Amino acid sequence: MSKKTYILENLGCANCAAKIEKKILELPGIEEADITFATKQLRLTADHPDHYIEQIERIARSVEPDIRIRERKGRNAGTKIHEHNQCDCDGNHQEHCSCGGHDHEHSNCGGHDHESHDCGGHCQEHGHIHDSHPAHKKEELAILFGSVFFLIGVFLPDYAPFPANIGIFIAAYLILGWNVLKNAAAGFRNRQIFDENFLMSIATIGAFFIQEYPEAVGVMLFFRIGEYFEHKAVEKSRHSIMEAIDMRPETVSLVKEDSVFIIPAEQAMPGQILLVRAGDRIPLDGTLIEGTTRVDTSAVTGEPVPVSAVPGDSLISGCLNLSGLIKMRVDKPLEESMVSRILECVENAAAGKPKMERFITRFSRIYTPIVVIAAAITAIIPSILTGDWSYWIYTALTFLVISCPCALVLSVPLAFFSAIGAGSSHGILFKNGLSLEAIRNIKTIVMDKTGTITKGTFEVVEIIPLDSDYTKTELLSLFASCETASNHPIANSILTYAREENISYLSPEQTEEFAGLGIHAFLSGKELLCGNRKLMEQHHIDCSAFVPSSYGTEVILAADGHLIGILHIEDMVKPESKEAISQIHQMGLQTAMLTGDHESNARTIAASTGIRTVYSRLLPEEKLITLRKIREKNGAVMFVGDGMNDAPVLAGADVGAAMGNGADAAIEAADVVFMSKDLMAVPQAIAISREAVRTAKQNIIFALIIKALVLILGFLKYANMWFAVFADSGVAFLCVLNSIRILYKFKK
Repeated sequence: MSKKTYILENLGCANCAAKIEKKILELPGIEEADITFATKQLRLTADHPDHYIEQIERIARSVEPDIRIRERKGRNAGTKIHEHNQCDCDGNHQEHCSCGGHDHEHSNCGGHDHESHDCGGHCQEHGHIHDSHPAHKKEELAILFGSVFFLIGVFLPDYAPFPANIGIFIAAYLILGWNVLKNAAAGFRNRQIFDENFLMSIATIGAFFIQEYPEAVGVMLFFRIGEYFEHKAVEKSRHSIMEAIDMRPETVSLVKEDSVFIIPAEQAMPGQILLVRAGDRIPLDGTLIEGTTRVDTSAVTGEPVPVSAVPGDSLISGCLNLSGLIKMRVDKPLEESMVSRILECVENAAAGKPKMERFITRFSRIYTPIVVIAAAITAIIPSILTGDWSYWIYTALTFLVISCPCALVLSVPLAFFSAIGAGSSHGILFKNGLSLEAIRNIKTIVMDKTGTITKGTFEVVEIIPLDSDYTKTELLSLFASCETASNHPIANSILTYAREENISYLSPEQTEEFAGLGIHAFLSGKELLCGNRKLMEQHHIDCSAFVPSSYGTEVILAADGHLIGILHIEDMVKPESKEAISQIHQMGLQTAMLTGDHESNARTIAASTGIRTVYSRLLPEEKLITLRKIREKNGAVMFVGDGMNDAPVLAGADVGAAMGNGADAAIEAADVVFMSKDLMAVPQAIAISREAVRTAKQNIIFALIIKALVLILGFLKYANMWFAVFADSGVAFLCVLNSIRILYKFKK
């Protein structure tokens, strides 16, 4: 089996997407098929997926006649970009070239943040296809001329011939409804009797038959206007979300000898040298080789504080080069760089449909037939009882318009897609819609200590002399000298601190490292022991002067057989941890910490941050057992960790969240990845999840209430077909606006 992704061009209906997906899954040989309305993507799993494209295209066109299927390729597939010689423009020159008939405006000659315009709808920007401009014009003209004819018919003088009045309305109806009628006929041929176009056609033609000419044309006009604004709103929401997450460069500036060439980003290969100007995004993952700068990583990690970069430092694509003209070596091609991985993660998340979306799709398949049957009953039984056939047929036609389920089916996916986009802009990557939805039901946040609540790096906090012959400076120099031969994290922290304090140190003449204990060294005629208490006791050093602290780690130093000093090291708590845990508690959630550290250390950390429950001295398998006990007691749990030993418990949690600086195995096992080290991402992810579910529910409830209200009012003679059109297209439009609100609510 192989997986492939395709783009469904001109897919404009969420309900149609669900129908197409259902029919594709019925094809023999198709293992999986997921259509994501928000991104217009079809993900297909089968032996030789390309062999099914003709069949799938026929299925898609039977539901939406204008759909075209193409394979999803790189950002610039299908567009032509010319190479340009270097220009002395400092990124301010605008150059226009005719690229295969499409006029692209190139600004910022660093090759980044280019926009493509006037491309006839075929430019591939932000991973999706723009609606064709001619199609928009055609739609607008139909609405304009149809409106003119409709108004002429409405205000035609009373003395005008009656057939002329009908003729004007028929002309207006055909101008406005021709595409609807054509699509309805195609749907009928393909047995799509519950298709939106077919139901709207039956409703408006029925209005003609009962001589409600203005009503028939007016409803079709309102329907077309509603559809137009709904499609525009959907495309705007797609564009806004993809704008927030798709940071892939269109082109890059390749340095060759003394020249710079603008080439498509996907053509840049590892080892090549790129030029990046101040104000440009880092285009690909690589290494800084020339120049110094400050880099804004907020677009990738969510962390707001810029970091310095000097030659030899790694550069992550998507980050912003703030202050200097630099050269970088490409380490990863575009498809493997961070910007592509983030986009792929978001698209995967959008494809993983939450339970709520699957439920509403199933519900819509029941809802429409029920309302259509209710319409048929309304047209016949009350008419027989009252004899008022015209009124009850009109009411039944109103029911047909309301039976369209588009607002319902559209209400969930865009809300979740908007939330996924909002999360990614803050460095929070949800692996799928199910994960985003599941966070809403979490009762307890369980966290690892090291690297999650604490920084995960040791820092020297105190030097304690035990011999008056040695000052703190001399002791630090001896500590650092002993640790020069070790690569242990504690040794690295001591050496880093010595360098920060400008303390000089020497390399010992002879060293021996004892794993888990410390260092035995000879320096300038002194025999030195640097390590823990167990090392001292093995060498018969009197440790009566040593008093361990309640938190942290002590490194003891002995010279020529007696203690001379103690160096206290702590894994410092992240400055935001206390506030993050406080916010979690304010959300009504419990907190717990699982760690392999000593109980005294664990309880000190818990007390300083406000964590309510602590489990210490746990092995990796014991963490998983403890997690299950917490779940049994409190309900669904979310585990946050970053280490290799966290992978089992991450996979075993209801929702596993990995800090982005952690081990690859932990990130792979997680449902959510926090690109930053900031623990504030946890309450932020919870807030985004809750808002997504709340918005989706608002959309569903609003759509159902409006539809039910119009049904009841129609039955009681208080609502007409105009209300029904609002209950369909108008409600769908409002649901789109409500969904995109999530993106702006969590905008940085």
